Amino acid sequence: MKKLIVALLLISMQIFSQEKTIQLPGAQTEIGMPLMQALKLRSSSRVFDTKPLPLQELSNLLWAACGVNRLESGKRTSPSARNWQEVDAYVVLENAAYVYDAKESSLKLISVGDLRALCGIQEFVKAAPLNLVYVADFSRIKSNDSEQTKLIWTSATAGFMVQNVYLYAASQGLNVVVRGLIDVQNLGEALKLKPEQKIILAQTVGYPK
Repeated sequence: MKKLIVALLLISMQIFSQEKTIQLPGAQTEIGMPLMQALKLRSSSRVFDTKPLPLQELSNLLWAACGVNRLESGKRTSPSARNWQEVDAYVVLENAAYVYDAKESSLKLISVGDLRALCGIQEFVKAAPLNLVYVADFSRIKSNDSEQTKLIWTSATAGFMVQNVYLYAASQGLNVVVRGLIDVQNLGEALKLKPEQKIILAQTVGYPK
């Protein structure tokens, strides 16, 4: 029986990894704890269980990060300068990597395979169930300001998204840590990033071990 369960799990994971588009369930916006309690519990942890996050949990987490919270305008849960929405959340799972489409509330397949080891140099990154990679697309920034100024804006946008995930994680009892030590070149190639796209930060999320 155990062998059958393992075989079915492996088959389901393989099918999941081959889906070009995964439609996420609607975010559960009525769950969670009061904001002040979440702020009190917000913390970083580098210890994670390897158990994968359910699709509903992933949907809630991504919506918290940068989901659309005003359908009439398409604006997000996290702010960005002049509403450029220039930072995307890439979702690196055990079997595949996706980019989050906030407007469609879906995941778009980028690469099949395990890219987690490229998401950071720490050992825990390789085994944690989810790594979020925040990627700025500078082609969306319609400004003649300096590259340094643009980098400040994109870093701020990524920071807002990171904090939203931290607060969601605190509310739902998940472990999380933001990271800057990333194999930027190799991960960028694996995620098929264009020259105008730059990795800003990464964030590891999972259940407590």
